[in-house]
Amino acid sequence: MNVRDPLRVIQSGNLRVRVYPDRKRAGEEAAAGVSEKLASLLSAQPVVRMVFAAAPSQNEFLAALASSRGIDWRRVTAFHMDEYLGLEEDAGQLFSTYLARKIFGIVPFGKVHIISSRPKDAAAECRRYALLLGEAPIDIVCLGIGENGHIAFNDPHVADFNDPLPVKVVMLDDRSRLQQVHDGCFSRIEDVPREAITLTIPALCSGRSLSVVVPGPTKAEAVYRTLTGTIDATCPATVLRTHGDSTMYIDSDAAAKLQKLQ
Repeated sequence: MNVRDPLRVIQSGNLRVRVYPDRKRAGEEAAAGVSEKLASLLSAQPVVRMVFAAAPSQNEFLAALASSRGIDWRRVTAFHMDEYLGLEEDAGQLFSTYLARKIFGIVPFGKVHIISSRPKDAAAECRRYALLLGEAPIDIVCLGIGENGHIAFNDPHVADFNDPLPVKVVMLDDRSRLQQVHDGCFSRIEDVPREAITLTIPALCSGRSLSVVVPGPTKAEAVYRTLTGTIDATCPATVLRTHGDSTMYIDSDAAAKLQKLQ
């Protein structure tokens, strides 16, 4: 097997799915794909604008991306796609803190735009971040999928494929909050914040290229629904099948329910 060859390639709508034997390989190949896209864009334009997800599912991808060679990170502007509301600004569970550990604090980005977890006015913070996002097109969005099929914190009960807002405050559903316990970010669901700020589905899908990393057995059902279910907000990630340039990288555990798909 060549280094870049997946075990399987599946096409679902516009979404390309590449299956690898383990999560390390899936993350590394996603990083290779993003690195190639970055190199191509940086050869054609002065600045690249990227949005990052923050979750343990992204560990291997971010480690490989942060060690990529030949990228002029000083010409890359970074955003993150969601943040808890109410946690202290030095809380270890903040998504901005996670990304600072994994990539924002490792490579020399030209700019990094952070969502505040304790704004005086959450609606005003959404507007501030939306203005930053809207200054120029978003080139690359690096995301995952939640156990309930969410992308960013667009849980099924708040997801809107035609959302008029690019950034909004949402109430998290219990399954989404429980995932944070499963991921080891909190010891119990009572500690997980109930509100967050999130980029909406139209904002995420405005990215020219989407790279989706979804490893692990707890994501198998969400991956199956994403690829086979009706495209609607009951599984928000199904919208990825409508995007013109989207690639999903999964491991064999996340692909466990896809045996019959080609």
